[in-house]
Amino acid sequence: MSVRVVVQQKCLPKLALLIAVAIAATSGVRATAQETTIDRPLGLDLYMPVPNDNPLTPEKVALGRELFSETRLSRDGKTACATCHVPRRAFTDGRTVSSGAFGREGARNTPTLVNRGYGKSHFWDGRAATLEEQVLMPIQGSQELDLYLEEAVARLRDIAAYDARFRANFGRGANAEDLANALASYVRTIVAGDSPYDRYLMGDRDALSAAARRGLRLFRGKGNCTACHLGPNLSDEKFHSTGVAFREGRLLDAGRAGVTGEESDRGAFKTPTLREIERTGPYMHDGSLRSLEEVIEFYDRGGNPNPHLDPEIRPLGLAPAEKAALAEFLRSLDGMIREGVAIAQRGLRRLRASGRGVRFST
Repeated sequence: MSVRVVVQQKCLPKLALLIAVAIAATSGVRATAQETTIDRPLGLDLYMPVPNDNPLTPEKVALGRELFSETRLSRDGKTACATCHVPRRAFTDGRTVSSGAFGREGARNTPTLVNRGYGKSHFWDGRAATLEEQVLMPIQGSQELDLYLEEAVARLRDIAAYDARFRANFGRGANAEDLANALASYVRTIVAGDSPYDRYLMGDRDALSAAARRGLRLFRGKGNCTACHLGPNLSDEKFHSTGVAFREGRLLDAGRAGVTGEESDRGAFKTPTLREIERTGPYMHDGSLRSLEEVIEFYDRGGNPNPHLDPEIRPLGLAPAEKAALAEFLRSLDGMIREGVAIAQRGLRRLRASGRGVRFST
């Protein structure tokens, strides 16, 4: 299966360039022509963290991209990472909950992979601290690819072309650590931005409709959305209880508490990015809300009452026209998705990474 979603980037206006340089300066990153690496869609941070021991290279990204669609990494030989993370759906699957090997249903909705290279933790409950940890967990998950890592590695070693590529990239045959390094490298290249919202922030006053501009004001003000959805990726990367996991006074999913054991984390889930939001429904950790309009109604009524409801969740009292405007704004967050080797080959010899991270070109 091909996993190619590449769209040309428009040149940034001078204001955007100045902002990018300012961000770089505050991050300790110099935005010089010599230090640029890959194109970034408009609106994203100039700096993406990359571990010292897994620098990006085009060859490693290409290997990870192929492994992402490799069904031999599943027990049934029919399922791959790309089965649930479909490019045209912004790397989600459109299902209420995920579907793994042998059609087994998972317990949670498939989250998008766009901009996960910026993530501070991964999965709805944050149980993986790095992408290198995260990418191996679905291979082993009984409701996902359901394959022991030892068997996954053995299958790759038995395929001469794969084993040769592992040796070329890592100086050794296929192994679990380098499987993680290749897959994580590819996932870091899945980036989304250059939405009408981003262009509006960069000075294009016509990028948003009048209704979307009203929605933006509500998003920042009465709707209180920026309490959790903020920054370039429109997520605080924290965990909140909105009450989705509570039904009729009963907790259906422990959420973050399943990782931390903390009572205060019961029913709390990671704030998802709002980028590509129209393409990534259904919504919430359990896929229980089918449309953006349902999501807005949920927050307008103040979520579901529970002992750990986040204090920022409260009834909003939005009028019908305000709800429509807010939905119009949220749809303006869909933009470009770029991924994979195409990024590495866009007029550049290689993807460079210092120990500190990837530098994106302006």
